[in-house]
Amino acid sequence: MTEHGKIYVAGHRGMVGSALTRLLLASGHPQNRLLQLTHSQLDLTEQSSVHALLDKERPDEIYLAAAKVGGIGANNTYPADFIYENLMIEANVIHGAFRAGIKKLLFLGSACIYPRLAEQPMPEEALLAGALEPTNAPYAIAKIAGMNLCDSYNRQYGDTDGVDYRCVMPTNLYGPGDNYHPQNSHVVPGLIRRFHEAKLANDASVSVWGTGTPRREFLYVDDMAAACIHVMNLDRATYAANLAEGQNHLNIGNGHEVTIGELAELIARAVGFTGTIQFDTSKPDGMPRKLLDDRRLRGLGWQPQVELGEGLALAYEDFLRRHVDDR
Repeated sequence: MTEHGKIYVAGHRGMVGSALTRLLLASGHPQNRLLQLTHSQLDLTEQSSVHALLDKERPDEIYLAAAKVGGIGANNTYPADFIYENLMIEANVIHGAFRAGIKKLLFLGSACIYPRLAEQPMPEEALLAGALEPTNAPYAIAKIAGMNLCDSYNRQYGDTDGVDYRCVMPTNLYGPGDNYHPQNSHVVPGLIRRFHEAKLANDASVSVWGTGTPRREFLYVDDMAAACIHVMNLDRATYAANLAEGQNHLNIGNGHEVTIGELAELIARAVGFTGTIQFDTSKPDGMPRKLLDDRRLRGLGWQPQVELGEGLALAYEDFLRRHVDDR
């Protein structure tokens, strides 16, 4: 990173943005050189406001972690919201960064934008190589557009203006700052809440969506934030030399996968729920398997540090801190 340069973490209150902020501060970056704006201070879907802010502040680097996110249920219920809000956020920030002369930006994609039946583990080359998973296609299309925006600005303005907009593709994330909403959360926080409430109510069983057979990998959010900072700090030539042909992103994974059924058992253990787990096969499974090939990033010196069982225990502690009335 630029030595004590101004860094804008877009979406600093979300799980990803808060982890980035946490690690930047822990690395010694001064608080007063971090630009942090709440939604009430800046609506990233409003182009004129975003452009005015970036023209005024001109940060040296931007981490674009702001996004509308959610699990299968939320994606199915609010597809228009997911595609519109994410398209507006990324277009406004990326183009606004270019207008303001900001050379360095890191955009966060998501592993769910790979094709539904991509080869496993999924290499960077798999992007756009097949049909998307229908349950999250609007979100995926928006994220693909954001990655293509970064690549297009690099191609058109990289040599002449020094534009260096990078992309990373994290696997499924969990950890402190997650969204535990009972309907709109991802699988890990959703199950943490469900098992916790079942434990308090002395329920005999908990229902989990789908068959329990899909396979997923999960990455602790602080490991992901460390990877993002690592990628941002690579020199331009090193970053470019390690990209897959025709791509502008690096995968961030942890190299291990579990079935949703195994994940449910791990979460039940972390929460202390001792009842049975039932699977509601009337609900969708989503992609049958989703494991990233992250060898390119590991070859650049990054390694995850937090094992899944340990991370789930830390995530449950975070849930209890933020839901004290549910203890």
